[in-house]
This record gives sequence, structure tokens and C-alpha cells, in this order.
Amino acid sequence: MQYRNLGKHGLEVPALCLGTMTFGLQVEEKTSHEILDRAQEMKLSFLDTADAYPLGGTRETIGETEAIIGRWMNSRGNRDNLIIATKCFAPTHKRPNNRGLSRKHIMDSVDASLKRLQTDYVDLYQSHGFDTSTPIEETLRAFEDLTRTGKVRYVGCSNYPAWRLGQALSAAKGLNISGYASVQPRYNLLYREIETELLPLAQAEGLGVLVYNPLAGGFLSGKYKSGQAPVEGTRFTLGTAAERYQARYWHDAQFNAVSTLKEVAESKGLNMVSVAVAWVLRNPAVSSAIIGASRADQLEANLAAFEVHFDEELEQACEALWWSLPRRPIAEGYR
Repeated sequence: MQYRNLGKHGLEVPALCLGTMTFGLQVEEKTSHEILDRAQEMKLSFLDTADAYPLGGTRETIGETEAIIGRWMNSRGNRDNLIIATKCFAPTHKRPNNRGLSRKHIMDSVDASLKRLQTDYVDLYQSHGFDTSTPIEETLRAFEDLTRTGKVRYVGCSNYPAWRLGQALSAAKGLNISGYASVQPRYNLLYREIETELLPLAQAEGLGVLVYNPLAGGFLSGKYKSGQAPVEGTRFTLGTAAERYQARYWHDAQFNAVSTLKEVAESKGLNMVSVAVAWVLRNPAVSSAIIGASRADQLEANLAAFEVHFDEELEQACEALWWSLPRRPIAEGYR
């Protein structure tokens, strides 16, 4: 396992982080524990979760992913060997103040997460989205208070566009507080929008970058074929997440682009999973790539990313993939 600093900060993190958002729905608890056990054997000690997980679930399943991790940590007695990252923002109950980044919701959410995780602190606490109805200063002061009490070691944000992250960084400087130490955006061979503004901003300000979806929800494995229906048991059919993942990747242009890259990769004896993860890790702005698995044996191909060599042909094929795709409108709210 390789280790990298979280941006300019002193925290060292594995270059691969185990994403757990499918634990408790797509992946049942026994298999989740098997994946976690195998991850530890591979020194994959960085875990990313959120209070709203599992992905694609309903209000009744909210928090189950954290609870699964908590029960696993308690049974293994290994909390001190782990770096735990979780998030708040999404609705977690039906009462008022059930979402967003208000002081009340943040304080209530962290206590609920700590209880489910069966720990007294998290290493990285992240806002899962940005909240235009709450002043940035209120959010940042609440996060700062959590670090001062020891419930949280570092704070970060996820799904922030560059303009909103810039506002948050400026506000933190004005308040003379630490503010966000990291940002967690979507990034892969099929989605490179963050290269234009977000990654340069993160590098300039010394933020760690934890990228999710490096395999595009499994699409970059190359196992799906154009014309086929979305496969049951995958993120493309998973509850409330299915429509989102199909909108992101299930298009003819993406199928054709992945098929072309797969031919090049396989001609060199390389696994598409390894190539896709390795490509993300080549970016000097990236601190860690968040990978997922539905079985423990799937972790092997991810770890093999450290052995991938990019010759000129493979590098050009990866570059051509993105530029072969039609440009799409920016998601509303990120303008």
C-alpha cells in the first residue's frame, strides 16, 4: 500500500480508500465483514462512509452502513488501526431540521454517527453536499467546534463545485479557523470536469483530494455491453440510485469509449479495473481513490493498480476516451 499526505496536512492516508456505501443493501452484513477483513489484510485501512448510506436505500435503511462498520470494528477491536471518514448533510429523519449543514443538524448527526460506529471520534468528518440555505460561517464554526472537542480530527467537504469551495475557504480565513482539509469529488476516465477548476484550486490551497467513482460504478470494468439492459444487483439497478447511475454512464458513447480502451488494455495483459484506478492515482492532486467491492476478491484488481505502467499507447488511449464523449450540460446547482 502506498501512503500520501492529505494535501498540506500531516495526516497520512492510504492511496486507496475503501468505500462502503453499498454495505447494508447491495452487500449484506456477512459479506461486508468479509470485505472489511480482506481490506485490513491488504493494509487498506482507510474507510469512507456516510450517515445516509447505504446507497439506494430508503429512510428505513439510513445509518445501516455505519452500524455495520461499528459492529465489525467492535468485534475485531481494531479502531486504532483505522482512518474513518463519514459525512452529514442528507435527510436522516422526518422531523424538522432533518438535513443540511446547520449547527443543529451537524451536532445531531455527528453524535448519531459516533453511536452507530461505536467510537468516540472520526478522523475525517465531511459535508456530503453544500447547503445554500445555511450561512457558510455557521457550518464552519460548527465543524471547528467538533475538532476542538475531539469528536472530529479533520473536516472536509464532498460534491462541492469550485465556486462554493472557494467561498468556504475564504470564509474560514476570515474566521481565522482551519476550515476544510479535503474535498471529495467524482472523478474517473469518463468524468473529468473537475480538472478545469476544482483540482487546481485544491492544489493551490493545499487540500487533500479523495476521489470517488474511479470505476464509474463498475462501468469501467468493461463487463457491460452496449444494447444490454442494466444488470440486476449492480448500482445501475440499485434502488433510488439506479436512475442517477444510468444517467451518468449508461449511454452508447460511453459503451463505445470503454470498449476501445479495453482492447488496448487487454492487448497489454492489463485488467481494466487496474488501469482505471491507476489512471486516477497518476494525478498529483489526488490523495486517495475511493474504491468499492461487492465481494472480497474484487479488491485484488484495485490493488494491482500500483503495478500498472502507462506506455505511450495506453496513455493516449486513456486520454482519447474522455475527448470522444459528447459534452453534457453541467448539473443544476453546480453553475
